Amino acid sequence: MRKECTTGRSAEKAHGEQRRRSGEPYICHPVAVAEIVASLGLDTNSICAALLHDTVEDCPEKTNLAEIEKLFGEEVAMLVDGLTKLVPLYIEDKEEAHIENLRKMLLAMSKDVRVIFIKLCDRLHNMRTLDAKPDPKRRSTALETMYVYAPLAHRLGIQSLKTELEDTSLKYLDPVGYNEIVADLKSFNANSDVLNEIRGIITDKLAEVGIKARVTGRIKHIYSIYRKMFNQNKQFNEIYDLYAFRIIVEKVNDCYNALGYMHDIFRAIPGRLKDYIATPKPNMYQSLHTTVSYK
Repeated sequence: MRKECTTGRSAEKAHGEQRRRSGEPYICHPVAVAEIVASLGLDTNSICAALLHDTVEDCPEKTNLAEIEKLFGEEVAMLVDGLTKLVPLYIEDKEEAHIENLRKMLLAMSKDVRVIFIKLCDRLHNMRTLDAKPDPKRRSTALETMYVYAPLAHRLGIQSLKTELEDTSLKYLDPVGYNEIVADLKSFNANSDVLNEIRGIITDKLAEVGIKARVTGRIKHIYSIYRKMFNQNKQFNEIYDLYAFRIIVEKVNDCYNALGYMHDIFRAIPGRLKDYIATPKPNMYQSLHTTVSYK
């Protein structure tokens, strides 16, 4: 904690009276980024680099990397240097090959994957505060986030960041569609305890048959609903898989056994079973996916 405090004071001193477009002191940004980094469980050096990530280029009196290394160590200086060298990206179109090259470029430019993690946290806070930017800048930043940064977060397995990056991007790319789904979700959730009810049924059943499991549930996020409505030409009330549950078990056999019990207590939807254990995804992700009907 002492190192983070010292780093924070150094960052505050470096940014001085500098302010963001919103009018708030600039130091609020690196502190917020560091908080997101800490929430992901990254190490102390990553938190320190997050606090210092804008001091080399964006401060009135630029901080020297040699000074950062002297005060906070070679590793922090390396991370800050990596963040400084990540060039701005400009998305001119949605052509997949072009976007894929940008993603690969980002990963290739980083000697340490923590640089990308911190950059994603930086982008997330920028998206949270994007209202302060002019409209053309909001749209271009949202487009870049949707097609480069959100997929990067997905590939690195940071689903919480991916979800928020997609949802906040949609807010600026299609505000009408975004607001309609937000309103629909509020109405949907107002009278619904179904999520907790289903989670209880699953937990009780697995405990009854002796399968040790951790069960979590969530309601489909805004962009996921939007994409399904757009791709399948559906209305909100035609989306039947608004709930998603994750069952984490200790053994592979338990995955298949748990699947069987889920099909016993819920009605399976034909053609919706995907076995990513037998056939893992390219990134070696393994699980079983199924869609079932409740009541």
